[in-house]
Amino acid sequence: MSMPTPRRYLLINPNTNPLTTQRLQDVLQPLVPPGVQLDVHTASFGANYIACEASHVVAAHACLDAWAAQRSVASDPLDGVLIGCFGDPGLFALREASGCPVTGLAEASFIQAAAHGPFAIVTGGERWKPMLHRLAGSLGFGPQLRHIETVAPTGAALQADPEMAIRCLTQACQQAAQSGVAAIILGGAGLAGYARLLQPHIVLPLIDSALAGLEVMLGQGTPPAPHDQDGFFAQWQGMPDAFGSISREGVQSFV
Repeated sequence: MSMPTPRRYLLINPNTNPLTTQRLQDVLQPLVPPGVQLDVHTASFGANYIACEASHVVAAHACLDAWAAQRSVASDPLDGVLIGCFGDPGLFALREASGCPVTGLAEASFIQAAAHGPFAIVTGGERWKPMLHRLAGSLGFGPQLRHIETVAPTGAALQADPEMAIRCLTQACQQAAQSGVAAIILGGAGLAGYARLLQPHIVLPLIDSALAGLEVMLGQGTPPAPHDQDGFFAQWQGMPDAFGSISREGVQSFV
């Protein structure tokens, strides 16, 4: 009797920091149910930490590259893709091209937090504030996002110093709880697992963005529907071979 084919999901860390990938893997892999295979990939180029508009744009390219590379070597189709960054670089492009459900840590967190009512975000890096407001608006969660509390250390710095992170994030969450919201998102791949540690000190529900990403990706939320097409609909120049092959397939299926 043959074993059923496991459902296969791709988790992409869009920055080049392997410690962030390891953090996601350490927190999420034990929660993956039987019959599910989680393939984890780190971006092969770009910023070590995504902290500005430019690094976010490059990270979107890196996400597409990681997906195209795995697709060019894998025989089985993916059941879903999770972008392991609280900012979801490449979300719309991957959703268009992949032919499977795609979500990111931010979108998944918005879905879960909005179920409680208006929500706040606590994350590292001041430059993320306008970027997250824009993302929430583009995903239809603008009215529910009432407050963003950024802390001075970046997500990378918080990840590197857990004791400092707990002190800093607890204070930020307590501040965010005073903004009239019903839930707080602790956003950032490097902060995976911290919500559980901070929850006893916070009166409102804390949403772990990494855990939310896994749950929504596996269908324990409201994952976005996949597009019918699978592939890019433009011809590329000077791009890796994986892009070229998918581009040709997409153009042929489109015309």
